Amino acid sequence: MRRHIRLIFVFFVFVCLLILGAAGHEFRLFERGWFNLKTWWQPAEQSIGLDRYQVVLEARPIEGLDDDISALTYDPDRKSLFTVTNAKSELIELSLDGRILRRVPLTGFGDPEAVEYVGPNSYVITDERQQRLIRVRLDDDTLFLDAADAEQLSLGIGLNGNKGFEGLAYDSAGKRLFVAKERDPMMIYEVHGFPHENPGKPYAVHVVQDRKRDRRLFVRDLSSLQFDERSGHLLALSDESRLVLELDVKGRPLSTLSLRKGFQGLKQTVPQAEGIAMDDAGTIYLVSEPNLFYVFKQP
Repeated sequence: MRRHIRLIFVFFVFVCLLILGAAGHEFRLFERGWFNLKTWWQPAEQSIGLDRYQVVLEARPIEGLDDDISALTYDPDRKSLFTVTNAKSELIELSLDGRILRRVPLTGFGDPEAVEYVGPNSYVITDERQQRLIRVRLDDDTLFLDAADAEQLSLGIGLNGNKGFEGLAYDSAGKRLFVAKERDPMMIYEVHGFPHENPGKPYAVHVVQDRKRDRRLFVRDLSSLQFDERSGHLLALSDESRLVLELDVKGRPLSTLSLRKGFQGLKQTVPQAEGIAMDDAGTIYLVSEPNLFYVFKQP
């Protein structure tokens, strides 16, 4: 009888360890734990210091917006933010405190999931399902945007339904457009040559993937990206991991900003983070579905 009980106990322990191991692998807990231990022991000197950021505006509803909000980008010329909605396709301009300033209907964009400022009056919008990158121009008198009139690039890399292009970031100095594939598999592509600086002239597009960097991403998915021009570092937002991850120029993780209750001054966990942006002063703006707005600043 005792031997039978011991066998049951050993089998129970084995099953528990198996479940814990599978959960640790699925949620990238081992990599994240090792990173936390390493940064605690030896903090990165050149880091932006995401862990020092504190929320100063939390979960403010964006009045007048009930649709699914997705992505965020900062326009340094207008000193405002832009986002897109995909349930009712629109490009929406927001103030820095989350008020709607302007709404521009989108036609022919399929499933718009991300938007990125790439130059004065110029933005790139993604069509997630068809993996299209669509460059548009927005003037003060623009009433609507039609994809048929815009410069487009279709990549079609690992098509996977609504697990396609989820985030964008632009390096204006290096002329690189970072494109995040949400998951299955999770990747960050670097697109060179799009958007094209001289429309109408021949040009070549080059797509680069840093597999070593992508393996270092200890998050479950990618919701949005932000390139910090000052440091050259890339910020990756993960909804499922409730985390913002800072990557240096070599793709190495440096610091994190947690989106869970009790961290960064948050009173409640960010429910479904979909977009991140950073202004010239380093202030971080974040949106969460369906219509919540956040601001984070360093002390």
